Amino acid sequence: MVSKTILDNGVRIISEYMPHVHSVSIGIWVANGSRHERRELNGVAHFIEHLLFKGTERRTSLDIAREIDSVGGVLNAFTSREYVCYYAKVLDKFLPKTVDLLADIFLHSAFDPDEIEKERKVVLQEISMLEDTPDDFIHDLFHRSFWQGHPLGMSILGSAGSIEGLTRDAILAHKDSMYRSDDIIISVAGNVRHDELLSLLEGLFGAIPGGSGRDFCHLPTYEKRVEIVEKDLEQMHICLGTKALPQNHPRRFEVYLINTILGGSMSSRLFQEIRERLGLAYSVYSYVVSHTDAGSLVIYAGTNPAKLDDVLDITSTELKRLKTEPVTKFELNASREQIKGNMLLSLESTDNRMTKLAKNEIYFGRYMPLVELTDGFDAVTPEGLLSLAEEIFDERYLTLALTGRLEGKRCEPSRLVL
Repeated sequence: MVSKTILDNGVRIISEYMPHVHSVSIGIWVANGSRHERRELNGVAHFIEHLLFKGTERRTSLDIAREIDSVGGVLNAFTSREYVCYYAKVLDKFLPKTVDLLADIFLHSAFDPDEIEKERKVVLQEISMLEDTPDDFIHDLFHRSFWQGHPLGMSILGSAGSIEGLTRDAILAHKDSMYRSDDIIISVAGNVRHDELLSLLEGLFGAIPGGSGRDFCHLPTYEKRVEIVEKDLEQMHICLGTKALPQNHPRRFEVYLINTILGGSMSSRLFQEIRERLGLAYSVYSYVVSHTDAGSLVIYAGTNPAKLDDVLDITSTELKRLKTEPVTKFELNASREQIKGNMLLSLESTDNRMTKLAKNEIYFGRYMPLVELTDGFDAVTPEGLLSLAEEIFDERYLTLALTGRLEGKRCEPSRLVL
């Protein structure tokens, strides 16, 4: 059973009662992220996420860690381009204690100057770690190039320069402007009734200032681009992507199925051809990233630099096939059942249900029953996949990002032909 209450100041509280479990997952979601930052403050949303765990008026950072450990729970947070989430998962009997802890972190963090400087070093190390991990760095490079000139292209972590330039006043000003009631969703799933939850939350979150910090800008444009960062690596890391669909697009079910068929599983076309048949890569896959107003479909592979052309040629061939040959009913049904099965299995955990509640609210403004999702996938036809593939697999939209040793090879935008 799913229940929703909007507090007088606009904070939304959504819960799903799961009486058969012994845990509760609770997340405080702020529906704005790195795309809502000013460029000179890039990385501030992620920096704030770190700082909220560094101590409050009542608790030190060690107190916070000890308190969640003492109940055997999980306490963490993450930042994306469109939201930040602070969450905990605990046994149901410890929910009141956990709510007090999360609320204290969210509402009363001290932002101690010494802690800011220590955490600045941690974030700078995180940026360096990303740059030293090519199979992670390539995705950041791709999105920077694909969304070039648009806020979606900014790094979630920020750059060394932007993080070093963040002052305490700038950090606090950003938090004050962004952590507003209209953008805050408290999502809870597990063994707790909605009325019990409200009694814990209303007094704590009812005084958050009203309004919204979100400011959506112009829609991005898509252009053919090649972005190369040469590094002395054993492998060439590749990301090739094109435009996809926003989160709430009526044809989103089709794009998820195209992704599953193309590279979203071990039985997918790219995995079977590039890895299983030819042994050209250990890791090869595709994924979809959907935002409020735009999206991308991205293919990744890591291969020997001498095999770069082979991998790109195979990828191009498979994209063309999806544009010109209807998928078989067998392949469509298998992919459909895979997605539905993965979705159903994921919803056996309270943390995944908590996340689903929040994302439904952020992108659809309502709870979306499971049957609505399964019906959406069941309605997809081979003809629908063919027409969408023709639309999105257009060489005018392709971006290729590479990092590794090119070994004298030239890779120009004209190389990207579908």
